[in-house]
Amino acid sequence: MIKVGIIGATGYAGEELVRILLQHKEVEICWYGSRSYVNQPYADIFRNLFEVVTDTCLDDNIEELCKKVDVVFTATPQGYCAGILTEEVLCNTKVIDLSADFRIKDVKVYEEWYKLEHKSPQFIEEAVYGLSEINREQVKGARLVANPGCYTTCSILTLYPLVKEGLIDAQSIIVDAKSGTTGAGRGAKVPNLFCEVNENMKAYGVLTHRHTPEIEEQLGYAAGEEIRLIFTPHLVPMNRGILVTAYANLKQPVTYEQVKAVYDKYYQKEKFVRVLGKDVVPETRYVQGSNYVDVGFKLDERTNRIVAMGALDNVVKGAAGQAVQNMNLLFGFAEDEGLGQLPMCF
Repeated sequence: MIKVGIIGATGYAGEELVRILLQHKEVEICWYGSRSYVNQPYADIFRNLFEVVTDTCLDDNIEELCKKVDVVFTATPQGYCAGILTEEVLCNTKVIDLSADFRIKDVKVYEEWYKLEHKSPQFIEEAVYGLSEINREQVKGARLVANPGCYTTCSILTLYPLVKEGLIDAQSIIVDAKSGTTGAGRGAKVPNLFCEVNENMKAYGVLTHRHTPEIEEQLGYAAGEEIRLIFTPHLVPMNRGILVTAYANLKQPVTYEQVKAVYDKYYQKEKFVRVLGKDVVPETRYVQGSNYVDVGFKLDERTNRIVAMGALDNVVKGAAGQAVQNMNLLFGFAEDEGLGQLPMCF
């Protein structure tokens, strides 16, 4: 058994971490950290865990916590983890950060897009970008894992084989993405009120969304060149889910069989990435509540372009599920331990 602490346990990603880890046979949750709900019973905040969790919420004292647990999850806003991380913390425990603080290697890019001063840039270089399907071996030896974002996980896994194998012009990529409202967090914000979201759909962060440089950086590693792409997110009136539709120019004409073989080369042995059959498109309902990512594609011979599509649950594979997958790699557990929840469908 390993001991786990969660800072930010009362956010959407934090609660999903709790739900998943309670079903993990190798884990004991020792610390439910929440600055907003100190000394309140955790099950009073999330009544789905009534008579399941009897602990109360503690504060976010990382110095004390790191000496009591084997791994700390920080499901916190941008800037928090960077502000508390020290060498002493990393010497005592492993850290899996669900924010963007350590995802981007260029601190100037991070500060430009997030409008924050990075408080611990000395740890950026050693942080491993925790997209398990791509960086599995690096994750295993890490002290600090930068857990990917939901939009980025879906966008990267949808496009990675095409970029890695050089089938597309990486500079022509356009990513159109849709997210459920949990992606905006649990804080009270007027744009996320029911009457603002229901029966509505809107683009936001057009040309300025903070996940853009993260997608560019990771796909750039695959392409072996710096990439500039267009990423446009949209908020849709559903609780969970990310749907990505990405467009790119093909470098040369290809057949369905050739592209399918490329996707299978990278994902055929992956537990959580499902490459759909011909003419089948991903849907958020078929990954809801699970750690699966469904990907598919269509070829447009008329324009010599490809339409690549992906779907995932933004609080599971897009946050908490991916974090547990990384934890499993860190401690040598089966990669799918605790992540056997099947999609809920409706």
